[in-house]
Amino acid sequence: MVKKKVVIVGGTGYLGQHLLETLSNTQTTSFYDVAFTYHSTPPHTLLQSLPHFSSFPIDLHSGHGFDSISTTFGQPDVVVNCAALSVPRACEADPAAAMSINVPTSLVKWMLNFKEKNTLLIHLSTDQVYEGIKSFYREEDKTLAVNTYGRSKVEAEKFILANCSNYAILRSSIIYGPQTLSPVPKSLPIQWIDGVLSKGNKVDFFYDEFRCPIYVKDVVAIILALTTRWVTDDTPMQLLLNLGGPDRVSRVQMAETVADSRGYDKSLINPVSASSVDRGVNSPPDISMDISKLVKTLNICPTSYKDGVKLTLTIR
Repeated sequence: MVKKKVVIVGGTGYLGQHLLETLSNTQTTSFYDVAFTYHSTPPHTLLQSLPHFSSFPIDLHSGHGFDSISTTFGQPDVVVNCAALSVPRACEADPAAAMSINVPTSLVKWMLNFKEKNTLLIHLSTDQVYEGIKSFYREEDKTLAVNTYGRSKVEAEKFILANCSNYAILRSSIIYGPQTLSPVPKSLPIQWIDGVLSKGNKVDFFYDEFRCPIYVKDVVAIILALTTRWVTDDTPMQLLLNLGGPDRVSRVQMAETVADSRGYDKSLINPVSASSVDRGVNSPPDISMDISKLVKTLNICPTSYKDGVKLTLTIR
């Protein structure tokens, strides 16, 4: 059997590493040849952990490096785009960088040059494409982002829809779970909550900002389900799916669940309004999502937030 080729763009990030770790198990590697990209510094810890995977430095702005994938690795059957400038404040500070990285212009142009026009693009978008003025957004609802990060992801979706014929766009909520093989520098949500509550001091949490956090292993399972569907069925897809967990929770409820799991005093959680804090960037109040289309399309029921927190805190 000829192995299918998968490229993870942004393989050194949080989701990218979890994808690579799952793809590295013996059963999966018998079906797939895997490569991943990184931005600047070679990820030595990751390379040591995954020596059988190819890695390539890529500049998403210029597109430099993509041709070396074609030459060395070959045309992929599936490309998973996890790369993004995803910190809203950083996007607000440098809108040009946000647009050049988050709109996958160079990636899609590279794919359009393939002789065989049949590669599946799985692209990670965000729940922040929604305005945030109601609960449980559906995929057909209007996108009206309130910050640069969300607007860059809206433009990315438009670019993919205009140029690609085989794609799955996943509008992801907060992704949480255990740390990666090579620890990522950014703060992880559950670990951060656990860390601040463990100190025994009162901490402010928003009671009026709602999300549908999704456990990282569920995101991996969903991406692999889409990959399997494409490589076995060979029918091009044009999917847009909300990628969230089954629970609409406020920041206060997120913290309370961690406190319950750890046995912390919940009086340490101080409910405040999101409007009382200037974060230097607009944040949509309620971008909870209806995930019924995701569940129906892939027959995957994401882990509850309560169970996901328990799994996160027990995996070291």
